[in-house]
Amino acid sequence: MSDKWYYVQKGNRQGPVAIEVIEQMMINQDLKADDFVWKKGFENWKKIKDVEELNKNDVSPIPDIALPPEIRPAQPKEISLKDLSSDERVLYVRIGTDRGEATSDYGPFSLTQLKQLFKENRINGKTYAFIRGSKEWKILADYPEYQDIFEELPPVIKESDRRVALRKPFIARLFIQNNKNLYEGICRDISIGGMQILVDNFKGLSGDKITINVHPENSDYHFTAAGVVVRLLEGNSGFSFRFHALSDEAKRAIEKYVQEN
Repeated sequence: MSDKWYYVQKGNRQGPVAIEVIEQMMINQDLKADDFVWKKGFENWKKIKDVEELNKNDVSPIPDIALPPEIRPAQPKEISLKDLSSDERVLYVRIGTDRGEATSDYGPFSLTQLKQLFKENRINGKTYAFIRGSKEWKILADYPEYQDIFEELPPVIKESDRRVALRKPFIARLFIQNNKNLYEGICRDISIGGMQILVDNFKGLSGDKITINVHPENSDYHFTAAGVVVRLLEGNSGFSFRFHALSDEAKRAIEKYVQEN
C-alpha cells in the first residue's frame, strides 16, 4: 500500500491522501514549496521543498525556456475509422456522455484497442470518439463502418444524445527540451497551474522541461507555454505538466476555455 500523506492548508491539517494528490495540488499551485507535509517515517512536518520525493520532479522554480515558433494546426478534415491502420494510436474516447455522467477523455488508442474496449463494454455505440486530425468528436454509431468494425447494428441515437454540449479538444504540440522532438496530443484537466496531456509513445521523463503550442479548434484559446513534466501517466499514455511563468495572454486563454467549457 502506498504511503499516506498529510498536508497543512490555511492552518488546517488535511489528509490522508496519496502522493498523486499532493503532486496535483502542486500542479494547481494549491500547495507551494514552503507548505508543510508529513507521512509515516518523518520525525516532524517538512516543507515541500525539503522533501526529496516531491522534489525529484523539480518543484523548484524553472529557468526560462525558449518557446518554439508558433505552429498553426493543419486544417481538420473528415477521417473515417476505416482509414486507420490497426495499430495506429490516434483515437481518443470521451466516457460519460454515453452514460449520463460527468465526462472524461482517454487515449490515445489504436483501432485494435478500441475494438477491445467495445468488447469489454467500456465503450458503446453512443460513446464519442475523436480521431487526431479530424474536425470534431463524433458518436461511434455515426461512422458508416460501425457495423463492420464492431459486428453489430448501430444503436438508435436520439436527438437529445446529439445535443450534449461537447467542448472542442485542446490539441497540444509539444517540444521536448532541445526543441527537436515534436509530439501531438490532447489536453485535459486544464487549469492555470498545469494540465495533463494524452499523447502516444512519449519519450520524456519526470523533470523534463518542455515547451508547448496549444491549438484548440477555436483559435481564440491558442497559447504557448513552458513548464516541467511532473508525472508520467499509466501505460505511457501521457503526462502531467506544470506551467512556468504563464504569460497574461495564456492565462486569459485558459481561463476563458475553463469558464466556457
